[in-house]
Amino acid sequence: MDSALSPSPFDPTKTPNAEPKKSFMSSLITLRSNHFKEDTYFVSELKPTEQKALQDLKEKLSSSSFGASSMWGVPLLGGDDRADVILLKFLRARDFKVGDSLRMLEKCLEWREEFKAEKLTEEDLGFKDLEGKVAYMRGYDKEGHPVCYNAYGVFKEREMYERVFGDDEKLKSFLRWRVQVLERGVKMLHFKPGGVNSMIQVTDLKDMPKRELRVASNQILSLFQDNYPEMVATKIFINVPWYFSVIYSMFSPFLTHRTKSKFIMSKEGNAAETLYKFIRPEDIPVQYGGLSRPTDSQNGPPKPAVEFSIKGGEKVNIQIEGIEGGATITWDIVVGGWDLEYTAEFVPNAEGSYAIVVEKPRKMKASDEAVCNSFTTGEAGKLILSVDNTLSRKKKVAAYRYTVRKSTTAAV
Repeated sequence: MDSALSPSPFDPTKTPNAEPKKSFMSSLITLRSNHFKEDTYFVSELKPTEQKALQDLKEKLSSSSFGASSMWGVPLLGGDDRADVILLKFLRARDFKVGDSLRMLEKCLEWREEFKAEKLTEEDLGFKDLEGKVAYMRGYDKEGHPVCYNAYGVFKEREMYERVFGDDEKLKSFLRWRVQVLERGVKMLHFKPGGVNSMIQVTDLKDMPKRELRVASNQILSLFQDNYPEMVATKIFINVPWYFSVIYSMFSPFLTHRTKSKFIMSKEGNAAETLYKFIRPEDIPVQYGGLSRPTDSQNGPPKPAVEFSIKGGEKVNIQIEGIEGGATITWDIVVGGWDLEYTAEFVPNAEGSYAIVVEKPRKMKASDEAVCNSFTTGEAGKLILSVDNTLSRKKKVAAYRYTVRKSTTAAV
């Protein structure tokens, strides 16, 4: 069955061939019994007991040696609502038990001073080769949360593992760098009631050496849970292998019930379907079925993309019309877990003209990243991008975007 999409004019809000979201969820393994609802941090919306707990925490903090402390540049007793957001994070992490919350806060402040966390983002820790690969901030989700990606598959190579985790000093340096990445993400938060006060974490478990990274994983989890309470709105695990239940049982005791309630797990091969539910394609890295490349940030905010789905047994033709002669059209297109055929051709408007094959039909593998190509026309016409999923029974998510630059050559 063929389906034609004619984006004229370009409308990034439309989702052609959309199907109910429920079908996407069939590919998810979820550990959440209830959908996590993020807090707004409006004091007026707190229960009376919670408002009292906040006031009690402020009073106890003012009587302690940490009364003049700041965190992320915010004076904790400065009287503004940013401080309330931070204090409420510690209260929620300890179920509004004031004594427990105060002890957690004081330990965190001690750790931040010893770790020199406030100035950490300015340091050069010598992990340039890991940036953009192991842990990095990239874009935002659909609700405006900054997204942090984590992937430890590179450490399956023994040489890389020894270079980073070979001894205690190396491990300490790595942990410092990993905290640095998180600190950069925290600086992107609003710390305002009703604002974006937490981030999304995406962890890629593909090729992760489970035994070797046990110590590092436990220390990272302990550091984050003790010192960054309520900083994660959702934790998405992608490319989850069958044996992950064993790994999960190891670090599960280190996690609170509230933390575990935010987990979403997606089995191997379904990264795109999962991430598209939370993050727009233009903000998802190309290795996970998105359109975002590391160099894109040099060109300003990403251009919005059109999301659509391709049913099993279906062929979709995307028609980009109204292209003038001499214009250059540039496009990106991706299908999550390709395993299908893709081609592109330009069809002139003039009668008797022949279609021009821009990209020959080619099989796109599941490991292939987004296509990025351009074509300069000799005459007016339309570009047709064809995606053939007729040999598969599986519905797939997809996205594309394009720009047309008119010719600057004046007619004589």
